Amino acid sequence: MATSEIYETTFDEDVQTESSANQCPECDGRVTTNAVETVCEDCGLVIDEQRIDHGPEWRAYDDEERERTGAPLTAARHDRGLSTEIGHGTDAHGNELSGQKRRRLARMRREQTRGRWRSKAERNLAHGLGEVRRLASALELSESIRDQACQLFRSAQSEDLLRGRSIEAIGAASIYGTCRCNQHPLLLEDVVDAARVESTRVTNAYRTLNRELELPAPPMRPTSFVPRLISALELDHDIRRHANELAERAEGTALTNGCQPSGVAAACVYLAAQEQGALITQSTVASAAEVSVVTLRSRRDELQAM
Repeated sequence: MATSEIYETTFDEDVQTESSANQCPECDGRVTTNAVETVCEDCGLVIDEQRIDHGPEWRAYDDEERERTGAPLTAARHDRGLSTEIGHGTDAHGNELSGQKRRRLARMRREQTRGRWRSKAERNLAHGLGEVRRLASALELSESIRDQACQLFRSAQSEDLLRGRSIEAIGAASIYGTCRCNQHPLLLEDVVDAARVESTRVTNAYRTLNRELELPAPPMRPTSFVPRLISALELDHDIRRHANELAERAEGTALTNGCQPSGVAAACVYLAAQEQGALITQSTVASAAEVSVVTLRSRRDELQAM
């Protein structure tokens, strides 16, 4: 539609203007035009209607504060957050509905649920994104990581990586892969504990995502796990600072090559706690890092030999 078809003449949309060239086709009365419609003032006939709303997209309670209406689009929903929600027992004013209206709403909700997904792929996407949101909430991850994980799950489905694999496993692998790409100190065991699938399925799903999608996941560093261990063990700031120094020294050498980063971080925290005089056992630190005591002692001996 051309602009000239919308605006025949220039006028303020908020102020009604008279058009002397046009007359009402019914009563030859006076015709006025505003931002919404063209109407006859004598008989009330609506001659033309402007269906495009040119008003602002925000709502403003005063001149300084403006709020956009509606929730923003999100990648965490299969429909980008544009779904319709039907209420249950009350109306918009909080008043209780009658039994007939409640039964009518129940039928509407049932039909709306049946017609929500247009295909099986869209239904699988909704189920997978729901699993990603559940894991992100259980692991207390940020909204940014949650949205990135949802987008990674969408990419996996578009590349047909869900065929023959568990949706829950791909969802857990999306969470773990996103955390690896963002250098978030999250262990695979943490994701498996919150997921509803076996560890081998999550591991295989992550390897598939990493190989097929070429995830930019750098190697994990021991310094990323030090704050997590300090917080879990409730140690003070001096131990954290010294443990970071030990971890940075270890990263500058070949000590971390082929070693589990959480094990190196556990050894750094244990050595820093010993030097600061903190009473903590090897088993406590190893349990917090989810490594064995033998691994902790081996990394400790290597750190002391540097």
